Amino acid sequence: MDTHVIKYEDLELLLGDLCTRYGYDFTEYSRASLHRRVQRLFALDNFSGFAEFRYRLQHDNVYFRRFVEEITVNVTEMLRDPGFYRTLRSTILPVLATYPFIRIWHAGCSTGEEVYSMAILLKEAGLLQKSLLYGTDINPHVIEKARKGIFPVSQMQKYSENYIQSGGLQDFSSYYTANYHLAKFDSSLTGKMIFSTHNLVSDFSFNEFQLILCRNVLIYFERELQAKVFKLFDYSLENFGYLALGSKESLRFSPIAGRYRQVGKEKIWRKINEPG
Repeated sequence: MDTHVIKYEDLELLLGDLCTRYGYDFTEYSRASLHRRVQRLFALDNFSGFAEFRYRLQHDNVYFRRFVEEITVNVTEMLRDPGFYRTLRSTILPVLATYPFIRIWHAGCSTGEEVYSMAILLKEAGLLQKSLLYGTDINPHVIEKARKGIFPVSQMQKYSENYIQSGGLQDFSSYYTANYHLAKFDSSLTGKMIFSTHNLVSDFSFNEFQLILCRNVLIYFERELQAKVFKLFDYSLENFGYLALGSKESLRFSPIAGRYRQVGKEKIWRKINEPG
C-alpha cells in the first residue's frame, strides 16, 4: 500500500475536517483539480502518511493557512487577454461613465493584478475619481499582497506589452516606481481600492455593482457551485450592469442565463430587466 498517495476518500475526509474546524467549504470545488493540488502539497511537505497530514491540518492553524494558499488558484496577470480590456475601454466604460458613481467587484482577485489593470483603464477614461474597486479572495495571504500593490519588476515587460495591446494611452512605467527587483504602483490607483477576504461558497452579497469580474475562477467549481455563485452575482449586480467571466467560462447553461445578453465576442454579459 502506497502511503504517499492521497485517495479520493481521504480527500473527502479532509474536506469535512476543513468545513467543521475552520468553516471553509471546498466540497463543491472540482474534485480533480483539488486532488491534484492536495497531492502536490502532501508530497512537497514530506508527510509520512495521510494520518499525519490530516492531524496537522486539524491542529495547526499556521499550516492550515499554508494549505489554503497552496490549493486555491492564484494565477493572474495584469491586462491578461488584451482584447478583453480593449472591449472594456471601447464598449463598457463609456456606459459606466453615465453613472454618478461606479462600483466594480473583482471576485477571486488573487494578488490583485486585474484590479490594478481596471484602475489604470478607469484613470485613462477619466473615471477613477468617481469609482470604487472591490477586490476579494478566499485567501487572506494573497489579499495582503494585493493591498501593497508591489509586484516583481521582472513581470513589467510582459504587463507593458499587454497594456499596449489593450489600447493603453500612456507609458506603462508611469504607473509604478521601480526599486531593485520590485515595482510599487501609484497611490492614486490604490486609494480607490478596497481589498477583503470573501468566500464565494458561503458569504453573502455586500453591495450593488455596475460591473462584476470573476475571470478563470469558476472553471475550478463543480456545476452546482457555479450555479450558486452565479445567483450571488445576479443578486449583487444592478439592472443593466455587466458580468465578465474568463475565456473558458460561460453563462450559457446557468440558471440566470435568461436575464443576460452577451456583449460582442468577449465573455461579458449585460443584465437586462426581464427574462427573454
